[in-house]
Amino acid sequence: MSWIKTIEPSDADEKLGDVYKRIAGPDGQVDNILKVQGLRPHSLQGHMAIYKAVLHHRGNKLPKYLLELIGVYVSRLNNCEYCVAHHQRGLRKLLENEASFDVIIEALDSDVWGDVFDAREKAALNYARQLTANPGAISEAAVAVLRDAGCSDGEILEINQVTAYFAYANRTVLGLGVSREDEELGLSPSSDKPDDWGHQ
Repeated sequence: MSWIKTIEPSDADEKLGDVYKRIAGPDGQVDNILKVQGLRPHSLQGHMAIYKAVLHHRGNKLPKYLLELIGVYVSRLNNCEYCVAHHQRGLRKLLENEASFDVIIEALDSDVWGDVFDAREKAALNYARQLTANPGAISEAAVAVLRDAGCSDGEILEINQVTAYFAYANRTVLGLGVSREDEELGLSPSSDKPDDWGHQ
């Protein structure tokens, strides 16, 4: 499951067990990306707080589909198969249209977007690519492109934060050898309530 020791819910002490209960899926599953942080429950809590805030919070204004799309794209750029598998499943659920999903994945695979994405989506994906591939080279001009595409500064912050979160998540997975072994894919927080970390 990973290159370091993990703690199963059945073996967790009271503190870790309480965190696991908050994030578990309907059958008690705790995703491996989260379980790998079980040796430091405070790190796991921090991870969940930022994950919930950037991708599943009622305060976000951008459509959840777009935030998930950015996460899938960043994970593909980072060659993080684990996050791609989980978040493509989440993206598919949000779209509720298999044909649209297939077209989107083909566009991401080929990096030829044509009319698959609108101007705002293209600007967001371009920004995510720049920030992921060469963060030291990004400039204020990248933010201006997002504004020109119709993004408010708050929405630009959302795009930045979801891109940055997936850089963190991808490196957690890749750097610790986290696998999808024994996992149901695509579980995500069950509501947009800030304190609800349950998965479904």
